[in-house]
Amino acid sequence: MSTAAVDVELWVWPLDIGADERGRLFAYLSDDEVARAERFVFDRDRHRYIAARGRMREILARLLGTTPAELRFAYSSHGKPSLPVALHFNLSHSEGLAALGVSRTHELGVDVEHVRPLKEDIAERFFSRAEVATLRALPEHEQLDAFYRCWTRKEAVVKAIGEGLSRPLDSFDVTLGAQSARLLRMDGERDGPSVWQMAHFAPATGFQGAVACRTGGGALIVTRET
Repeated sequence: MSTAAVDVELWVWPLDIGADERGRLFAYLSDDEVARAERFVFDRDRHRYIAARGRMREILARLLGTTPAELRFAYSSHGKPSLPVALHFNLSHSEGLAALGVSRTHELGVDVEHVRPLKEDIAERFFSRAEVATLRALPEHEQLDAFYRCWTRKEAVVKAIGEGLSRPLDSFDVTLGAQSARLLRMDGERDGPSVWQMAHFAPATGFQGAVACRTGGGALIVTRET
């Protein structure tokens, strides 16, 4: 089992930007990204997509010493993008905020969510019984933030695995506490808690975020970049 630390660089940026800045980022997009942008019904969603993808291209190009428009992504069967170089990355965005995690050595998952009241009992539908019990045991005023801590950690794990919805969210358990982000159980992976690492981050007021990586036992070191 590897004990080498895994370094992850984390960028966070706003998606509601001016038209001039958005135009600059739009020029970086590939034909398929432009086509996807044009399929959005609402201007706000299209503008945020452009700001997310364009800025992601800008960051990755800087790390690779190339230009944003030259990047060519390949996509897995579940839609996860990758590059034909030793650079792993994952992008997440919610409302007007995006987060990008980058590792030079390991696949990773990143999730960011805007904390807002829930219209239905999503925890009962998607969380494990143990997670639901932990959530319900908390004081009511703490449950919303705890829900989003759990949700972002689970989404980050699923995104790191790259299996999309084929990995049920109740097939593994994570912690819900603000200070201790950990995997507790994973079906089919008895040593999961010892080889997976995760980190909680608060990207902005009203948001929750998480990074997850199968480090093999090494520490996960997340550094916020600007």
